[in-house]
Amino acid sequence: IDELSNKKLYVVDAFCGANEDTRMAVRFIMEVAWQAHFVTNMFIKPSAEELENFEPDFMVYTASKAKVENYQELGLNSETAVLFNVSSREQVILNTWYGGEMKKGMFSMMNYYLPLKGIASMHCSANTDMNGENTAIFFGLSGTGKTTLSTDPKRLLIGDDEHGWDDKGVFNFEGGCYAKVINLDKESEPDIYNAIKRNALLENVTVDADGKIDFDDKSVTENTRVSYPIDHIEKIVRPVSTAPAAKDVIFLSADAFGVLPPVSILTPEQTQYYFLSGFTAKLAGTERGITEPTPTFSACFGQAFLELHPTKYAEELVKRMQASGAKAYLVNTGWNGSGKRISIKDTRGIIDAILNGNINSAPTKQIPIFNFEVPTELEGVDTNILDPRDTYEDPTVWEDKAKDLASRFNKNFVKYTTNEAGKALVEAGPIL
Repeated sequence: IDELSNKKLYVVDAFCGANEDTRMAVRFIMEVAWQAHFVTNMFIKPSAEELENFEPDFMVYTASKAKVENYQELGLNSETAVLFNVSSREQVILNTWYGGEMKKGMFSMMNYYLPLKGIASMHCSANTDMNGENTAIFFGLSGTGKTTLSTDPKRLLIGDDEHGWDDKGVFNFEGGCYAKVINLDKESEPDIYNAIKRNALLENVTVDADGKIDFDDKSVTENTRVSYPIDHIEKIVRPVSTAPAAKDVIFLSADAFGVLPPVSILTPEQTQYYFLSGFTAKLAGTERGITEPTPTFSACFGQAFLELHPTKYAEELVKRMQASGAKAYLVNTGWNGSGKRISIKDTRGIIDAILNGNINSAPTKQIPIFNFEVPTELEGVDTNILDPRDTYEDPTVWEDKAKDLASRFNKNFVKYTTNEAGKALVEAGPIL
């Protein structure tokens, strides 16, 4: 209260959620101008008429310069805190300038309210075909490719990070995108590159005396970012970021072990198992202290933002998938036996094969231990990487690594076996 009193403040009123029936009206109050610009970019702008009659459902106070001086006696880990009061519908952000806290704070609250109404709330990007008919959603943690892969010049973007799925279909929570820009180049990611223009907001990048941005410079952090209004992307769903129910559900995982195939076709039981497992690697720069890929499990590909038990989110997703007849795929955007990360070109080829249906007619084989069904050839994809064992000089090295990773999956999944439904999914996981 002291930090935000008796000084010039910025107030931004915006909506979280493109569906008028379930959206939240949010009032943001902060003392830093660029943070006001950030939420203006990232949330849905009310019309002039809506602003006149704006009544906030939720208040967000960002006091970046205030510290929790007595954090130790409060049992906290540092002078920084992000606090919520669900009863009074308030969020308070202390001692951090990171714009993402406002964005993810409201996502966490949508994750609380929507599933209780029978609506899936998802940490995913989404796009649809040019006719707005065939929707795909991409689950994944930071750095796994949600923004890059959903921003596709052949399709219309719905949104790049946070969505709901109700009886009408898939809808965006946001009015903007928040993309990583480390090593960004125009050839690999033309839409994101071209979105960096007036009103885009760059964070943690370096600029030389002539005003040129060095996207390869990670001297501040590898977590370099840009936020921009969604209409900076030419091919988006207009005028409202919504589309029909998803037909393709893609789990993105950055496997640091070099074990997972670049794409696996999942059974319904495997879909639930790998959604609850949420395996990926924490990538350098996405979290403080992470300097190299670190394997982790994050339930529903977004554990940090879940306010209810993970099985509730799985229940809502499965319900929606069954109703629409959607299929699921596990796509590894991480590493293989070559020691290199799978190329964006090959990953885009895989995504194309999923979205155009070619993967469903491709010849397949079974990968041992994980029992994944994988294609043996796909147009536009290097055939030599489809079976991860082929990327190792000695396939027994893959087998040893696979057994290690499988044991980690099994150990992690034990927490879901306290009921019959969870026990029934164990066989869908790796078998040692």
